[in-house]
Amino acid sequence: MTLPRGRLGGSLAVAAAACLFGTLGPASRGAYDAGLTPLTFALWRAVLGTLGLLVIVAVRRRVGRDPVPWVALDGRSGVALGAAIVTAVVLNLAIFSAFERLSIALALFAFYTYPALVAIGSVAIGEEGLDAGRLLALALALVGMTVVVLGGSGGGPGFELVGFGLALLGSAMQAVYVILGRRGFPAVPTEQAMLVILGGTAVGYLALTLASGTLDVALLPFRSPGALPVLAWSGVAGASIPTFLFLHGIRVIGPTRASIISLIEPVAGATLAGLLLAEVLDPLQVAGGVLVLAGAALLQRGGEVAEPHEATSTVT
Repeated sequence: MTLPRGRLGGSLAVAAAACLFGTLGPASRGAYDAGLTPLTFALWRAVLGTLGLLVIVAVRRRVGRDPVPWVALDGRSGVALGAAIVTAVVLNLAIFSAFERLSIALALFAFYTYPALVAIGSVAIGEEGLDAGRLLALALALVGMTVVVLGGSGGGPGFELVGFGLALLGSAMQAVYVILGRRGFPAVPTEQAMLVILGGTAVGYLALTLASGTLDVALLPFRSPGALPVLAWSGVAGASIPTFLFLHGIRVIGPTRASIISLIEPVAGATLAGLLLAEVLDPLQVAGGVLVLAGAALLQRGGEVAEPHEATSTVT
């Protein structure tokens, strides 16, 4: 699998990855319409995504590109990876549940407050300082979220408080996930971490499915295969391929530029939701979303603060 090199090639790879991640909102709605739940959808995506990543890694190793150097984990890295898996399980389950209850654009706007939460967390643990630029960015994110909530509380389309809370929970988990990925297991090669975490989430979702007695729902696509195309898309085009593309892009252009370009994701998701699901936001909600994304972009220009979910330089 040959990808274009250079800054343009890296930027295009990140942009493509962000657009593919942005399809997960509409794809999840298709799965829910077919009878699946957020948990069983997450299970299918994680399983197919892991299989797709295994194929990509195997192909690249066979042609002699980027072999994966598997290493023995020390205790600290093992604990950090385990924590990242648990965080990723909650993260994806929260955002996919939000997609079920909330308009996709609003869910993504809420989710993209995570760069602000990463900045706050980094300051709290003493990794970074809080300068005027970061204060401005945090203020933009806070004002943006307030505007989105005010627009929704006034009867804005597609707003539900519980769904909004779930999206914010996903944002908080993403912030923890990013901080873990940056500091928790630096010696673990990227591809190895990607496979371990995505595969670990699949195991976690399977355990939750069995514990909740919803295995019959998870097996629904075998009885009614109409959902299989959207599940295959979610696993391959919504997990394996964009994770790989973002990894390629981040190695070429760096995590800061890649993080800024990845802000295409909520725009792509909102656009697709409008085209495919006829979801339209009112002007106040749009304005709030713009402020949130502006704050995220400003934070990421200040340093390597927030890498997109499931495609960072150290985690998946």
